[in-house]
Amino acid sequence: MKTGLGILLSLGLVVTAPHLTVIASPLLVQTDLRQEADRLYQEGFEVFQLGTLEGYQGALGKWQQALKLYQQLDSKLEQALVLTSLGRIYDLLGEKQKALDYYQQALSLSRAVGDRSGEAANLNNIGRVYDDLGEKQKALDYYQQALSLSRAVGDRRGEATHLFNIGYIS
Repeated sequence: MKTGLGILLSLGLVVTAPHLTVIASPLLVQTDLRQEADRLYQEGFEVFQLGTLEGYQGALGKWQQALKLYQQLDSKLEQALVLTSLGRIYDLLGEKQKALDYYQQALSLSRAVGDRSGEAANLNNIGRVYDDLGEKQKALDYYQQALSLSRAVGDRRGEATHLFNIGYIS
């Protein structure tokens, strides 16, 4: 049976005397950061679903905190997800340029990690913003790129969404 010290050492913790300073291993710190980032993202999602200005503002705060943690962890896939979510809030708030900036960042990260579904979703989001801004040809270009990607990955729901958006412009 392991003692308290044995348990700490088996977990990869460093213990020094006389103050018994405990230093967690990098793996444990990363796990804690990831759990905190995931918690913040989930809490942001819950307040976002309220659909109110206060909910959107609360989600912005939570998601910005989560983004910083995912950046510390170099978790590009999660960063893209959070950036997409932040873009959606700014889109809903009418801050179209900010929405475009966040969607573009998410698009770049989705491409970097090979997340083709995320790439298609962000192409669609960018198209929707350009559509709202009255830039119909730009919107159509983005929708068509999204459609091609959705077809390539077999995402029938995404394909239907993009076809609807293309039809709506025409």
